[in-house]
Amino acid sequence: MTYWVFFVLALSLLLNTLVWTFWIAPVEAYMGVVQKIFYFHVPAAMAMQALFITCGITSIVYLFRPGPRSDRLAVSCAEVGVLMGAFVLITGPIWARKAWNHWWEWEPRLVLTLVIFLLYMAYLALRRYAGTDSLTKRIGAGLAALGLPGIYLVRVAVERWRGTHPQVIYKGGLEDVNMQIAFGLGVAAFACLSVVLVWRRYALQRSRDDVEALTMTMMEHDLLEEEL
Repeated sequence: MTYWVFFVLALSLLLNTLVWTFWIAPVEAYMGVVQKIFYFHVPAAMAMQALFITCGITSIVYLFRPGPRSDRLAVSCAEVGVLMGAFVLITGPIWARKAWNHWWEWEPRLVLTLVIFLLYMAYLALRRYAGTDSLTKRIGAGLAALGLPGIYLVRVAVERWRGTHPQVIYKGGLEDVNMQIAFGLGVAAFACLSVVLVWRRYALQRSRDDVEALTMTMMEHDLLEEEL
């Protein structure tokens, strides 16, 4: 029941974000219509960071107290976080083209975001192709935990290293109430969408673990061909 509440919320919030972004929120003063990417790009980046932080923390928990729940949650958050990261890295250059007149710049926040994205891609590749034994899970958990300092640096990169990341200006910032509402709806929409996706991915991982455990039990009792 709770899952469907988040599902309906996510769908409703996404539709409202689209309406508020393209029909109600005013056009930004300097970047024009392209600035409306902000209402999706930034919420997706926030969701990505929250998911990677959750993955890192649950991975640390797994290192000290190994258990299926923390492992499943870490994998689920990493997978959905990579999806959000891909969205961020696709929409970001579109915004950058208007702000910087080119698609990419080796700007601190962009570079760190790309590095963290690749780190969690490596984590997922390890978990997918290196087996399901305890050692692999521990190595993966250590790799996921390494992303936590990088996520912190992404949040402070512009302030610490004087990055040129685009800033939104409309009479001094997001002062127009409709811009604030559009942004708030976007944040809530991507948060609920992340919960829905992680929920489903966790359920899938639990099913996979159950099938694997059942397969091993059947093989131990000679109820299944060894090569299967």
